Amino acid sequence: MKAIVYSQTGDPSVLQLVDRPVAEPGAGEVRVRIVVSGVNPTDWKSRQGSGPGEKLAFDDVVPNQDGAGVVDAVGDGVQHVSVGDRVWLALAAYQRASSGSAQELAVLPAERVFPLPDNASFDQGASLGVPAITAHRALTVAEDGPRRLHPGALAGTTVLVAGGAGAVGHAAIQLARWAGASVITTVSSPEKAALATAAGAQHVLTYTDQDIVAQIRAIAPDGVDQIVEVAPAQNAELDLAVIRNRGSIAVYANNGGDQMTLDVRRHFSLNVRYQFLLLYTVGMDEIRAAAEDINAALADGALAVGESAGLPLHRTDLARTADAHALVESGVVGKVLIDVSAA
Repeated sequence: MKAIVYSQTGDPSVLQLVDRPVAEPGAGEVRVRIVVSGVNPTDWKSRQGSGPGEKLAFDDVVPNQDGAGVVDAVGDGVQHVSVGDRVWLALAAYQRASSGSAQELAVLPAERVFPLPDNASFDQGASLGVPAITAHRALTVAEDGPRRLHPGALAGTTVLVAGGAGAVGHAAIQLARWAGASVITTVSSPEKAALATAAGAQHVLTYTDQDIVAQIRAIAPDGVDQIVEVAPAQNAELDLAVIRNRGSIAVYANNGGDQMTLDVRRHFSLNVRYQFLLLYTVGMDEIRAAAEDINAALADGALAVGESAGLPLHRTDLARTADAHALVESGVVGKVLIDVSAA
């Protein structure tokens, strides 16, 4: 079977198409025929490492954490999916040399494989994983907010999503709307504003406007309840100016810088909660809960993809995985997908 591997860190050219034998799933494992592989920033960052030519933890690695496909075989003890089931994947490549979704047949732990609802496409399934689970976690960490999402869970709340045209921002808008929140998002251009509006945000603002705080406060006079933050260093002052008392700021990325300065007195006077989150170490209990809620949203018709839904799709085939990584690394707006096998 065909697979993409890399044996050292570096630019996209280190990704090579190879032939590999088909592996059998062991106990608690599932083999999935990958139909679509999804590429995220975490995938190219792992491939790049801190510099070119670094030694890997394994002889070589199959990249890409997210994907969707059909269960091809199951190992002993696997009960929640069966051969022939349509599924989506999360954290496929985490701490595994040969489980990434950039291959025709991937063997991975069953706990990282989730049923794909009948009404959801493989494109949707491959676009979930990192973005949707991260968004779910960001929306469920507030001190006085819900731990699970469902219609009405966020009713009466106002959520501010920084960077609503990004993949996580897009999923956060969709999940927050599905759960009943009023959603404000900030973007950098009219083109991105159109995408955030298509995703479902009711209030789309340009974050560089000088009166951005006044604009947000006009929508949420008492402050926003939750902030889904992609650029904490850049937005720290804005977030403090618009968060309500006992509000929550969930940080999932470091766009705009690794270091941030916080005014301690102003933050503790508002009882502000900062929650930093990283999907790799959040724990399987949280990932399972997120997957269940994400599937409920999918079944309700939420989490659509494509330009009309605010997330343009860019496609390559497996042989051009290097091009897919380069696209994501360049900051392309939308979701990059790799067509691996026929549906």
